[in-house]
Order: sequence, then C-alpha cells, then structure tokens
Amino acid sequence: MPYFESPVDGTRLHFVDYGPASGQVIVFVNSSYFGTEMWEYQMLPLAEAGYRCVGFDRRGHGRSDDVWGGFDLDSLADDVDGLLRHLDLREVTLVGHSLGTAEVVRCLTRHGVERVSRVALVAGLAPGPARSADHPGGVDPALIEAGNETFRRDRAAFFADGARAFFALDLPGNDLSEAYVQSMVDRCHGATARAGAALGDLVVTLNVAPELRKLDLPVLVVHGTHDASAPLDLTGRRAAELLPDGTLKVYENAGHGLFATHAEELNADLRAFMARG
Repeated sequence: MPYFESPVDGTRLHFVDYGPASGQVIVFVNSSYFGTEMWEYQMLPLAEAGYRCVGFDRRGHGRSDDVWGGFDLDSLADDVDGLLRHLDLREVTLVGHSLGTAEVVRCLTRHGVERVSRVALVAGLAPGPARSADHPGGVDPALIEAGNETFRRDRAAFFADGARAFFALDLPGNDLSEAYVQSMVDRCHGATARAGAALGDLVVTLNVAPELRKLDLPVLVVHGTHDASAPLDLTGRRAAELLPDGTLKVYENAGHGLFATHAEELNADLRAFMARG
C-alpha cells in the first residue's frame, strides 16, 4: 500500500491515488474519524470521468500510523502539504469536509497557494463554530467540551447515536440504506480514541476566520440547511461572507453527511467549479 512520511515527525500516512495521472487533480481531506473511504461517492465516479482523485488517511486514522502527537492544526496542515509535495501535485482543487476544511485553510495560509488553484469547503467547520471575541454568536465552548466528554466516556454510543442527525435521515430525500449507515458508524472506529479526542479538543478553540479573509483564490462553500454538526449560519454562510472570492451553495434538507445523501449534486457542483478555469 502507498505511504508517505509526514514532514512533521515521520509518521507514515496512507494515501490513495485514483484515475489517470494526466487528469485534473482533486485532493480530498477527510472529516474527523473517517479515512478516504468517506469519499467513495466522489472519488470513484470522478476518477472514472477522467479526474485524478487523491486522498489520505489522517494520522491516527484508517491505515495511517497510530501516534500520540501531531494533532495541532499546524501539524495537520503540514501533513496535507506533505502529500501535495510527495506527489508533486499542481493546479489542485483542494476539497475538505468538516474539520478537514480548517486543515485546508491552514495549509494554504501556512504554505501558500502555489500548488492549489481552487478550494471547496464541504459542510465545513471553518471558520469555527465556537463563541469567540470576533464571533459572539457562536456556540458556547462549554457545550462543545461537554460533547467531547460524552465521546471520551463512550465513543461507540457517540457514533451510533449521532448517525441519524449526521445524515439528516429524517428529512425528505436523504435516503441511505441501514447497511450503509452502519458501515459508516463502523468506519468511525478506524480512528483511534486518542485521535478522536484530540480533534474534538481542537474544535473548542478553532478560529480560522482571519485566515479565510486572506485566501486569494476561488472557493466553493457547500453546506446543508440541516447540518447539526456545523450549523449553516455559524460556519458555511459565515465562511462565504469572509472569503474574498467565495461562492455559497446551500443544499436543502442536507445534513453533515451530504457527501453521501447529495453525492450527485455535490459531484456536479465540483465539476462545474473546476470547469470555470
């Protein structure tokens, strides 16, 4: 299996590289808990359509090394940049989901946009959901910390109990099989307890709002109206307002897991975004 070494500390990180080497490059950055398998409804059809689709398992996730350190945002962003440099990728469309959107933003503000042409923030936590000095309407950090404690006490229940809200399964149009939903719950256990807890702690103080203002490239913001993990007005809509060149696409009835429930719509929007040149 293909691996590259993290530029941070040598951690071995597993990656996948689908589609023709000459295709337009899309690099996917995962949500917390998931590995690259979360993008199956994007990577497979887009690779079959001629795009080069690349992704990797974050440290402590999937087939990457189980490590204690490196879960600060700078190190996670350096891992993303390490993949781009390892494969010498150019003119990349960088797509992040959930916490992965913050890693994407920090990667660009920390390492520059030389290799990246455009960005898509899908159901993003960026700029950060928590209340702060420049975000007085945000979520009380104590509520996020309470959720993190629930995770630490019983992460199996945390994943199982949150699945319906994650995919907004009680709303029209979000039709997924019980087998698929259960498979994604099971996939969450591919992340170590250490990795999951560390990323949860990161969200409490997450604030990349000043960095969004500095992104000098086109950014597509895709968000659902019923995202319980990253409420639209606190994250996606706010991100689009902060970006110099941001476009917001709102999916009706979509939850946090819109990569599955709204896969065809997301793929069409990604292709149209890349076709803009």
